[in-house]
Amino acid sequence: MTVTPHCDEARPGDGLVRAGGIVFIVGAVATLVTMAPLFLHTDPFPSYAWAVCMLMGVGFAISAAGVLRSAAAQRRAARASQA
Repeated sequence: MTVTPHCDEARPGDGLVRAGGIVFIVGAVATLVTMAPLFLHTDPFPSYAWAVCMLMGVGFAISAAGVLRSAAAQRRAARASQA
């Protein structure tokens, strides 16, 4: 007999996926803000503003880790139900 979590229950990796999504969105907004002066012909932002844009990649990596953690938990649950 397998026990499936309810839709509103947190599963392993869900927090990482949410946190990664938030970090990715912050990086995406930073990218838009940092690129705007190039199109508006104003002074560009300093280099640390460009570094904030790297949060897009960091957020993607965090989300990917959450997906892998969720997949591993599902795999363990499937093996346990077969035994």
